[in-house]
Amino acid sequence: MKHDVIDMKGKVVRSVDLDDSVWAIEPNVPVMHQALVRQLANARHGTADTKTRAQVRGGGRKPWRQKGTGRARHGSIRSPIWVGGGVAFGPHPRKYTKRMPRKMRRLAVRSALSAKARDNRVAIVDGLEGVEAKTKAMIDVIASLPEARSYLIVLPEKTESVERSTGNIENVSTILASYLNVRDLLKYDHIVVMKDSVTTIEGILALSAEQQEPSEWKKARTAAAAEESAHV
Repeated sequence: MKHDVIDMKGKVVRSVDLDDSVWAIEPNVPVMHQALVRQLANARHGTADTKTRAQVRGGGRKPWRQKGTGRARHGSIRSPIWVGGGVAFGPHPRKYTKRMPRKMRRLAVRSALSAKARDNRVAIVDGLEGVEAKTKAMIDVIASLPEARSYLIVLPEKTESVERSTGNIENVSTILASYLNVRDLLKYDHIVVMKDSVTTIEGILALSAEQQEPSEWKKARTAAAAEESAHV
């Protein structure tokens, strides 16, 4: 697919060919959701902890005798129903880690990129690495882009001028092209891709012609080849 490349003033300077397997597939929403849940789960520390009635200090003896006081029977002041008692079903340290095949993770990122491109929420900018390392300079660049609630700038490599100029701008963030993930792609409204980042993204995510071929076609082609070799 063709996509316009703009300069820092928002003017179209050229067009670039984008790989359809990365930027023009039908978004797989269930896989995107699964990848997002996995990423958020893996970010959890799982260190929350509460004390059970066996771990709370005190409560060694029965607070009063079983019968004759007119009060409800109790065996310990550290029962979960007492103030200061243990917690019955509180959290304890655990792992929230979820696993997901790499092919599915990459499919999720391709789906997110394709969804952004389909909705015209991707801008490819040439020359952004030459921006002055000042907040005002980046604000001028953002003003030339289509209006959006937030922007994610995709860098091909660490670029100090871009990172410093965006540091104090609300709802604008940067990320390396090799670290693209579903959470950030869905979190930010508009994706600003530096021209050199396209090569990095497609180098990681693009599929070969054979990989893009539907499985039914692969089976048919394999069967035809087997039948042909049998006749020979």
